[in-house]
Amino acid sequence: MNSGYGGMDTAKSSALMHWQTMLRDEVALLAMPGAHHKALLRQARALHQEQLIDADDLSDLLEFADAALAFAVESMLDIKCDE
Repeated sequence: MNSGYGGMDTAKSSALMHWQTMLRDEVALLAMPGAHHKALLRQARALHQEQLIDADDLSDLLEFADAALAFAVESMLDIKCDE
């Protein structure tokens, strides 16, 4: 009877795992920080629009995306200071 809920949980888990994989992709993040950040934001908003995550989850994902961008910018500044 609750088979529909299991499918939703699986879809949510799969979507979140994909988003987290994107978040951990340091090569892409450091190569193009702005574009990578934008992709993370778009994907997070899509998950929310598809009702796979709630507003609290969306807020968390947006904060993680912003933290990743800050990390990339700081890394770029560290590299320039070392040169």
